[in-house]
Amino acid sequence: MVRSPFRRSRLVVAVAAVLAVALTARLGVWQLDRAGQKLALREAITQAEAQPPLRPAELLSGPEALERQLHRRLEIEGQWLPQHTVFLENRQMGGQPGFFVLTPLLLPSGDAVVVQRGWAPRHRLDRTLTPAAPLPEGSVRLQARMAPPPARLASLGAESAGPLRQNLDLVEHAQATGLVLRPYTLLQLDEAASPQDGLRRDWPRPAIDVDKHHGYAFQWFALAGLITVLYVWFQILRPRRR
Repeated sequence: MVRSPFRRSRLVVAVAAVLAVALTARLGVWQLDRAGQKLALREAITQAEAQPPLRPAELLSGPEALERQLHRRLEIEGQWLPQHTVFLENRQMGGQPGFFVLTPLLLPSGDAVVVQRGWAPRHRLDRTLTPAAPLPEGSVRLQARMAPPPARLASLGAESAGPLRQNLDLVEHAQATGLVLRPYTLLQLDEAASPQDGLRRDWPRPAIDVDKHHGYAFQWFALAGLITVLYVWFQILRPRRR
């Protein structure tokens, strides 16, 4: 028996409605999952900040440090390597454009860790002019917080190998400098290790916008509900009233 075009069209509409409801509901669940991940991250950061500073002997050097010690405060001693300083451009602090200044710190163990020393404003006339950000010689003691590398910004073409860059890849930087770099960075918190360098260290907390994900989830669930209501009305209830 050949189905009429009307029955086939109703079947197509039904399948499309089911797929649309399933997709929008799944997107809503995904947004709730993202919100849960952000809440877990917020709790992890709060717990890490409440713990006492790590001592040098407690600091892990491998990838496991990013899982177990991320956002922990610490005290570390080393020697600055200013010849490998990198200036990340197009970075903002307090709504102003400028540079993140990153310099490796050579540790007594022989390896090094990249320190996000602070932020400096961009020159008004020459955006390629980098700040001086002087460093002391010899051994320094640093108050810092463990952090992932700076967020990557969109860039066109190959990354520059000079001190002025858009992004910094730790693996590539280690290969270029010959240093053994740890797989994380440190946010410098005090000025004792680099006095009078003119850098700001008003590091913002990681953006954890849970309400945004809840709002998106509500929109997706509302759309799923709207599709369901429209289907029931136009495909089931309204035809029966004729």
